[in-house]
Amino acid sequence: MDNYSCFLDDEEIKEINITHVVKEGAEKADASQFELLKVLGQGSFGKVFLVRKVTPPDANELYAMKVLKKATLKVRDRVRTKMERNILADVNHPFVVKLHYAFQTEGKLYLILDFLRGGDLFTRLSKEVMFTEEDVKFYLAELALGLDHLHSLGIIYRDLKPENILLDEEGHIKLTDFGLCKEAIDHKKAFSFCGTVEYMAPEVVNRQGHTHSADWWSFGVLMFEMLTGALPFQGKDRKETMNLILKARLGMPQFLSAEAQSLLRALFKRNPSNRLGSNADGAEEIKRHCFFSTIDWNKLFRKEMKPPFKPAVSRPDDTFYFDSEFTSRTPKDSPGAPPSAGANQLFRGFSFIASPLLEEETSNISGTTSHRKLKFGIVIYDGYILKEDIGMGSFSVCKRCIHKATNTEYAVKMIEKTSTDPSEEIEILLRYGQHPNIITLKDVYDNGRQVFLVTELMRGGELLDRILKQKFFSEREASAVLHTITKTVEYLHSQGVVHRDLKPSNILYVDESGNPESIRICDFGFAKQLRANNGLLMTPCYTANFVAPEVLKRQGYDVGCDIWSLGVLLYTMLAGFTPFANGPEDTPNEILSRIGNGHFSLTGGNWDTVSDAAKDLVSKMLHVDPHQRLSAKQVLRHPWIVQRDKLPNSQLQHQDPKLVKGAMAATYSALKNSQPSPELKPIESSFLAQRRVKKLPSTSL
Repeated sequence: MDNYSCFLDDEEIKEINITHVVKEGAEKADASQFELLKVLGQGSFGKVFLVRKVTPPDANELYAMKVLKKATLKVRDRVRTKMERNILADVNHPFVVKLHYAFQTEGKLYLILDFLRGGDLFTRLSKEVMFTEEDVKFYLAELALGLDHLHSLGIIYRDLKPENILLDEEGHIKLTDFGLCKEAIDHKKAFSFCGTVEYMAPEVVNRQGHTHSADWWSFGVLMFEMLTGALPFQGKDRKETMNLILKARLGMPQFLSAEAQSLLRALFKRNPSNRLGSNADGAEEIKRHCFFSTIDWNKLFRKEMKPPFKPAVSRPDDTFYFDSEFTSRTPKDSPGAPPSAGANQLFRGFSFIASPLLEEETSNISGTTSHRKLKFGIVIYDGYILKEDIGMGSFSVCKRCIHKATNTEYAVKMIEKTSTDPSEEIEILLRYGQHPNIITLKDVYDNGRQVFLVTELMRGGELLDRILKQKFFSEREASAVLHTITKTVEYLHSQGVVHRDLKPSNILYVDESGNPESIRICDFGFAKQLRANNGLLMTPCYTANFVAPEVLKRQGYDVGCDIWSLGVLLYTMLAGFTPFANGPEDTPNEILSRIGNGHFSLTGGNWDTVSDAAKDLVSKMLHVDPHQRLSAKQVLRHPWIVQRDKLPNSQLQHQDPKLVKGAMAATYSALKNSQPSPELKPIESSFLAQRRVKKLPSTSL
């Protein structure tokens, strides 16, 4: 809500008459019917809470409660608030947030809205810098339908920006925050100066008067930002930004497709009458554009098209995708000073209860959970007894623990939040931990300083330990092991996830059986979600305004690093020693030199009896050029994997286990310390976030 001041239009705001519909058994809502759970956000004149309804007929339903203090609202803001309530009450659309209740006390106004668990698009964009064109196409298409519906009701949105686009738990969008909307009935122009300046259309900036076509300019700004990570018109201050909007030539990035460039040019017409979407056809013009040629608009409206990103939410009241700056606060709704008599007059007729018919449409959404139920708690000691250390990571300690209620043994990974942000790891485990060969996340606790991830306990120990201790280990068994691991990695890669730390110590057995099915890939502390079509990591929030693809390519990792790690493991299983280190005494420079030159031997020792197919696979997985390495899918199709039954079943010899383990540790230590990794700063440091940074108001209204 950090918008520049709005000036009231000369014309009077139209009021929509709302029929008071009360559901059977329900009374007019008031604040006592809602339990405050968490703070979701705070703006210039309001606070948003996650609340639970405590009275029937919708007891236990979760909602977002927007609370506005009347005494702090200037007259124009009061009108904006009533406008927001009127607009929300009048709108029922799959891509617009729904108003369930509206009521007031002497000092406060309350809007009870859908709780959208996926957070806002700005948070996602901040994490990923920019989206692929397919992602952008999906979000813009849903957005176009939402805007079209508002325009059909005579409503100009006027504040289109990523912060005002929320994601539901399936990943579909919903427009929210209607405080700046203008009901421009009968195509009259609006003259108020509203919205966030970077997204303003030229006719809004110069106050020539604007119609719904101003929203299509903002639609273009949003499209440009999602595709490039930068704004099309951004000056060093507000005045320069406004001048650029009025006069500057658009710098069109040439890596965008011809269709994307064509749509942007059609939207960035300074004369609103020439802008796509401004004619009588409105959004139909947008929908017909070649950029959207692959969109089935009927399927999209029915939410039958799969969103590009599904938020990983574990239980209904999960606030993982909301800023912890707010969610960590104690939710508190203070009474609020009584407003003037004139203010109360302004808010006459504010109360509202949604009709039962519309209510039923959303009740199914708000009650569902994805995956399994997790306990997102604060104090782990309430549920678990912590025992001895069982492992150490770069930013974490792993302990054995016992669940008090069931006496079951688990492992708990304790992560210091000051050292690393565990949100990506939690998200990946929530979303993909249902795979049989990925470690399962049981519970998450967060006390503000540390995060505790409770997982299944790996009783069988490390993969390499077990192999080196086996009296008998053959090429055929090595193929079965690699097949299981690669199948899991192929699943992760197909979902856009790279592990980035697939050293043997992160591949363990869940039990003592030694069966390949009991293998688990663990420790996703360095894992990242890939979003770009070219396979590069897009999640680090680079501090530059816009990072060119070739820079991302240098900075990022691709799936080839995971394949290389599996190649090192395969070589060690077959040869009985590691490919690039002879033992723990080898210096990092010696190891890195061999890795960089691709120097490893496939002759002598076990290699004299190992199959040619194995040697071929090893050499292709350890290729010095990551782009020439096999993909996980290609590894799974390799004859050495497919024709496992024909492989030799003879004993493979190996060096002393301590020597092999020491050499492996030396290899990964040399790699880790070989070069300073790119300095990735928190989201708050990025230009994208800084342009909207504001001093946070006090936590109580």
